Amino acid sequence: MTLKDPTNQFGSCNQKSSLKNFRIAVHMKKIIPIIILIQVILIQACSPTEPPLISFEPTTAPELLPTVELDPLSVITFQVEVPEDTPADQPILFSKMDEVTGLALNINRQEMQKTGPGTYSITLPFPVGANIKYRYARQDIHTAEEHTSDGRPVRYRLYRNDGPGIVHDVISAWSDSTFNSSTGRIMGKVTDIQSDLPVPNLLVTAGGAQSVTASNGEFLIEGLPPGVHNLVVYAFDGSFLTFQQGAVVAEDSTTPAEIQVTSAPLVKLIFSVEVPEGTLPAVPIRLAGNLSQLGNTFADLSGGINTLAARMPSLTPLPNGRYALEIELPSGAFLEYKYSLGDGFWNSEHTPTGDFRLRTMTVPETDTLVEDRIDNWGSSSKAGPIIFDLNVPPSTPELDFVSIQFNPFGWTEPIPMWDLGDDHWVYMLFSPITNQEEIAYRYCRNDQCGRADDANTPGFNNPGRVLTISGGTQTAEDTVDEWFWLFPDLSPELEGIQQIPPRSAEFIAGIELQPHYHPSWTPRFPITGNEIKSLQANWLFLSPTWTFTRQNPPVLEPVTGKDASWQDLSFVTDKSQAYGLQVALNPSPNFPMTMEDWWLDSPGDFPWWQAWFERYQNFILNFADKAQLDGVNGLVLGGDWVSPALPGGVFPDGSPSGVPADAESRWRKLIAEVRERFNGTLFWALPATEEGIQPPSFIEELDQVYLLWSLPLTDQPEATLEQLTESAGKYLDREVFPVEITLEMPFTIAVSYPSAKGSLQGCIPVTQDEDQISCLEPGNLEPGQQDISEVEHEFIEQLSAYQALFAAIRERDWIDGFVSRGYYPPAELHDKSTSIHGKPAQEIVSEWFRHLTGTNPEE
Repeated sequence: MTLKDPTNQFGSCNQKSSLKNFRIAVHMKKIIPIIILIQVILIQACSPTEPPLISFEPTTAPELLPTVELDPLSVITFQVEVPEDTPADQPILFSKMDEVTGLALNINRQEMQKTGPGTYSITLPFPVGANIKYRYARQDIHTAEEHTSDGRPVRYRLYRNDGPGIVHDVISAWSDSTFNSSTGRIMGKVTDIQSDLPVPNLLVTAGGAQSVTASNGEFLIEGLPPGVHNLVVYAFDGSFLTFQQGAVVAEDSTTPAEIQVTSAPLVKLIFSVEVPEGTLPAVPIRLAGNLSQLGNTFADLSGGINTLAARMPSLTPLPNGRYALEIELPSGAFLEYKYSLGDGFWNSEHTPTGDFRLRTMTVPETDTLVEDRIDNWGSSSKAGPIIFDLNVPPSTPELDFVSIQFNPFGWTEPIPMWDLGDDHWVYMLFSPITNQEEIAYRYCRNDQCGRADDANTPGFNNPGRVLTISGGTQTAEDTVDEWFWLFPDLSPELEGIQQIPPRSAEFIAGIELQPHYHPSWTPRFPITGNEIKSLQANWLFLSPTWTFTRQNPPVLEPVTGKDASWQDLSFVTDKSQAYGLQVALNPSPNFPMTMEDWWLDSPGDFPWWQAWFERYQNFILNFADKAQLDGVNGLVLGGDWVSPALPGGVFPDGSPSGVPADAESRWRKLIAEVRERFNGTLFWALPATEEGIQPPSFIEELDQVYLLWSLPLTDQPEATLEQLTESAGKYLDREVFPVEITLEMPFTIAVSYPSAKGSLQGCIPVTQDEDQISCLEPGNLEPGQQDISEVEHEFIEQLSAYQALFAAIRERDWIDGFVSRGYYPPAELHDKSTSIHGKPAQEIVSEWFRHLTGTNPEE
């Protein structure tokens, strides 16, 4: 029997006969313990004569490889200056962080010694070569963690242990205090010591703050308190050796840093592990670790988790009962890792005493065999394991996988269950459940808990199902009767589109992904890319983001977990191109508040605008470089969010933005720089408003117009399709066509309508108080936001908007493309968002794309 890991296909046992045996076991569990029966069934169902699924070349056979040796220890002294308002009688704690288990889940705290007024010290041993992740805390009634000068929590500080040493740190503020002093900054560039080329996508830390290098290798760490800081440059995948040096920061000044890093060659590691007695054969055992290849997202995910099971490599079961994984990792990289039946927290291996296991090693210079033995999965005679035996409805999309999510103190990240076939899924939980009286859990699709939920437990804050832990082996037999936001039979009637002549081969039939991002999206993208290709699309517009982390001065930078990583963007681009899709990037920012409020709160003086243009330049040139490197076909500039920065710009309330008088020349210079770096098509995202369209004065420097269309098509609640089509056509003829004639540029219509009542009228009504109705911004309905129950589902309005626009462009062959915006990639959802994934509008888009591109549906 093969328990299929939906993120890692393995095994070749007879699933049909095994499934029958498993069900017999479930019905017989009153007579024989189910866990023993499952083991017997699995062993009997898998042929012992089948060849192993992992093979070794003769020159790298395990017996010929050296085994890894333990790293020696050396002592490090950490000295820290605390804020002046720190109470003298409260202990200061040194917190050693564990990013594999979870930064919030396995903290090792030790009290420091006071060495003078406001200074503390501690000396501890660490493995030589270790990248130590740590931070400071203050013990009050509740533990106060250190924060950066702008009030953000410190994720961790980094120190590379190259031998005995002393670290000097300065704490900006505590979680229960504020920082009110002057700050400085470190601005630098990282290059490869061998090629002298810039190195992107490196983590840079100093003073508890973190940044990521852009495509040109540059970084900025703003808001550091004056003093000496340890500046560390670290590769997410270990591909460059960790670099560190001291950096002196003064008030209101910039400390430059020109850094060169050394690349690390890849070596082959074979992890071979002996599993505890009683481990079910053929279940997916994963390798969880501190590098991105081992599932670390370097992001603060739900419930304090940092690693994702779906992103971890799975080991292969061998005939001798061991499991093995062959993987290439950079020599010299410091590994922290563990084996797991789940992620770094749930179902991960434990020590004989029941503590979380965290193994360490430095990747050697030659191919090496790593032999390990798992003591236990953390279960005890008092609690566990718990078997979750689940049946899901036949309406579950065929290529979806089912996840289970646990809530010990807040929802943690979901874990893929094991597929038994025929809508039957199972998961066995061993740890950590000791000393718990009950456990809350729920089910969802494709790791998208909070959105693609069991209909009985929907939403981010739902308490879920609850199981009382009685001790020993338990089984929870559950059924998902239906999935939330997955309705049956939404297929529309397709009429009036059979006689459409195809457009030219250059016609853009595109899908644009929504900019909201989560690291769980990436593992499923090979399926997502196929789903988009099946819509007869020929272009995919990706929407990568950076985040505004400060407003004054403005800082726009990539934030791990919130913005797609450099590797994730390359992975998605590569998979999309493999399906024959042309790819474009449409970069946009994440704002800490609404876009309108962010702009209105901005000072708008000349120094502020100078910083804004510098940040925007770094932002857009980063994606120009990325587009060129990955062979992307198009790059989108502009959008409604840059309107205040255009010549003569105004803030959202209509007041002058104060943009510099030379704004036009700044934009022209930037576009010229983009041209130097990227040789594909440049689009300008131009909002279509009820007042018309207003192209910027420099638009002739671009290649195509990407017209952002979410206009109201009627003011009547019962408008006919003919009336909607006429409304769209009038706007195209009156406002768009004259501009197209003047500019002589191709126009692509980029459409966005939520499947919510009021979208055709341009106002999704919500009650602000008893007497006042306001219009909700459609962005509040996107996945990642809390559901607003007051807003009504309305698939027909979204469908009608698409039908009307397609009918309008049928008569206007000067329109060169049509793009559906807001597509939610990880799961089909019949929600209220602008995504058409799985909704009636999707079938209309697919059928029109088929005709407009001349695609044979049988191909």
